[in-house]
Amino acid sequence: MTDPDTPTTDEAAPVATAEAPFASLSPDRVLDAVERTGQVVDGRLLALNSYENRVYRVGLETGDALIAKFYRPGRWEDAAIAEEHAFALELEDAEVPVVAPLPEAGGSCLRWDEALRFALFPNRPGRTPELDRLDVLEWTGRFIGRIHAVGRARRFKARPGLTVARFGREPVGWLKQQDFIPQDLRPAYDSVADQLLERVEQALEWVGPVATLRLHGDCHPGNILWTPAGPHFVDLDDCMTGPAIQDLWMLMAGDREEREAQLAAVLRGYTVFCPFEPAELGLIEALRSLRLLHYAAWLARRWNDPAFPLHFPWFNGQRWWQDHVLTLREQLAALDEPPLHWFPD
Repeated sequence: MTDPDTPTTDEAAPVATAEAPFASLSPDRVLDAVERTGQVVDGRLLALNSYENRVYRVGLETGDALIAKFYRPGRWEDAAIAEEHAFALELEDAEVPVVAPLPEAGGSCLRWDEALRFALFPNRPGRTPELDRLDVLEWTGRFIGRIHAVGRARRFKARPGLTVARFGREPVGWLKQQDFIPQDLRPAYDSVADQLLERVEQALEWVGPVATLRLHGDCHPGNILWTPAGPHFVDLDDCMTGPAIQDLWMLMAGDREEREAQLAAVLRGYTVFCPFEPAELGLIEALRSLRLLHYAAWLARRWNDPAFPLHFPWFNGQRWWQDHVLTLREQLAALDEPPLHWFPD
């Protein structure tokens, strides 16, 4: 592509830092990295919506395209990324429709461009699923059941587990040591976050031990793409060990009656391929609480990355933190409600 010894401007090239690790990832660098894998690019490059990592659709001279995913430095060890790739390939081998990475000749899917690690994936476009339709939810439930049937076959060793310590206490403790929360809201945040963590642990104790398995981990509608052939999942970047309900609860929204109808549809499909333990329904609001607490800290940790103020301009103002404290208080009330009911057909 470009000659690295020939400057393209009079200014020095941006330098990557811990706060902005992708500062030096220019379009030319992305194209050059892909070409060094043996692909012939045609210069087309489109940045896709991804904030934790950097993801691009790269055009090829054949007229096709590949997806290049550059991993955020310092987030995962190589072994954890290798398990992500191995899980995706295992699902693909089982004919589960996920987008798995493309291996090199030696079998590894993880590639390097100087200090940045990346992987290549086939381009599998799709649209957002219509999760307000019960037939779509049932189909999606079958799909997740197939993922979990494979996920139960073995265990992760390097990927994280879904724990209160990792997704609740650590991010809350980190936020309390920073200056993001306005001082006048600190007492309210500290109080409600501590209460919420206590109630989450009580909910887990009330439900008792449940089976855990390898999960997608971040099963929100944005990671499901729909085609005429049905759904497929993208982005196993957050795959982890946890209870099955973690990959199901984010598909449901609305009032209690609506969520119970949605739950029935999802589980009608899910249980075709995988058993489900009804006790896990008691974990839904606890898991939602952990996601809310973790999300606020995630945005704060990444705030020095230029992509975050650009894409999340509403974060870190007085109004956002006021609303966040209110949401946490509402979540406390939700934890006091009885779990959703499931009435198997």
